[in-house]
Amino acid sequence: MSERVAVRKTYKLFIGGKFPRSESGRSYLVQDANVSLASRKDARDAVVTARAAVKGWAGATAYNRGQILYRAAEMLEGRREQFVALGVPGDEVDAAIDRWVWYAGWSDKLAQVYGGANPVAGPYFNLSAPEPTGVVAVVAPASPALLGLVSVIAPAIVTGNTVVVAASPAEPLAAVTLAEVLATSDLPGGVVNILTGRLSDTVPTLASHMDVNAIDLTGVADADLAADLEVKAAENLKRVLRPAPADHDWFADPGVTRMTSLLETKTVWHPKGV
Repeated sequence: MSERVAVRKTYKLFIGGKFPRSESGRSYLVQDANVSLASRKDARDAVVTARAAVKGWAGATAYNRGQILYRAAEMLEGRREQFVALGVPGDEVDAAIDRWVWYAGWSDKLAQVYGGANPVAGPYFNLSAPEPTGVVAVVAPASPALLGLVSVIAPAIVTGNTVVVAASPAEPLAAVTLAEVLATSDLPGGVVNILTGRLSDTVPTLASHMDVNAIDLTGVADADLAADLEVKAAENLKRVLRPAPADHDWFADPGVTRMTSLLETKTVWHPKGV
């Protein structure tokens, strides 16, 4: 009897809740695995998919979004050893699980903390409420591959945004394996879309795309490149989050800045009395 040949896995993109290969048909060898090499068209397709998902995801109740983030934590807990086998330290996997739970807990509290009734002179109610920005492009940090990724995705989606993520080119396996977790976490297709490959092939397209509302440049370590991407983002007045310092502690309390940075404030007036 001949020895069995194992099926070698090719890690694919994650767009619209599915796992397509790059439209270019290209892949590259990294971390001893074949990983899809996303193209500019893949980036544009991901934006179209993310935009189509905005209405349903932003319209879901905050409580429901929190449930889905908690489900992601459950599924990640169940696949802990798989991430450890990929080389992700156990304490990082545990921190990533806890990070999902932490943001899930904020889902139905942000409106109370960052919205409310405003005092005005006159017979009116004046109410402010936070709303999602829309489609957010995210450049994931190179390290820590899993915790850093969760720390930039979770605050964007818990507030009702959808995201297109450019994963770390050097360590993409954590990102594409996280995509498998999200695909089984009741997350609607298109809320999170993950691109792998060279940042130069996808990020400039995302920065200049007119249907992207904000871009998080955390994973861009080159200050000159970040500045160039800001220029591209300015054409449609995208909201821009600049890269975190190189010594950023991803294990520390994340705070609420990432969530509030991707929110708009809607203020309405309503007459009272006769």
